[in-house]
Amino acid sequence: MGQAANKRRYEDNEAIARAKHIRTSAQKLGLVAQLIRGKDVTRALNDLEFSTRRVSNEVRNVLEAAIANAENNHDLDVDRLYVKEVTVGRALVMKRFRARAKGRGAQILKPFSNLTIVVKEREE
Repeated sequence: MGQAANKRRYEDNEAIARAKHIRTSAQKLGLVAQLIRGKDVTRALNDLEFSTRRVSNEVRNVLEAAIANAENNHDLDVDRLYVKEVTVGRALVMKRFRARAKGRGAQILKPFSNLTIVVKEREE
């Protein structure tokens, strides 16, 4: 008597990929996520390729993983995929300090973020 399997949260024509603990703030990651939301995957990959933001390489890797999941695990047509959903969330925050003058210390926050990308096949 085990626990019953959880129902799949996404539709059959969708595939997801996640990345945890990306070393940037959720606000900066959200700007790059907004860049690709709702676009075809080829257009989104091109936009990420030529983006000047450092975190765009991480987002590109997750998008490529979602495309590979769609192709290999769900047998979806890669040419008809688009980015349905991009979710950015906060993860842990490392707290450090830096020594300052007169024996004081200044706090340094090093935030991490989580990223989830859902790609879906267009109905035609």
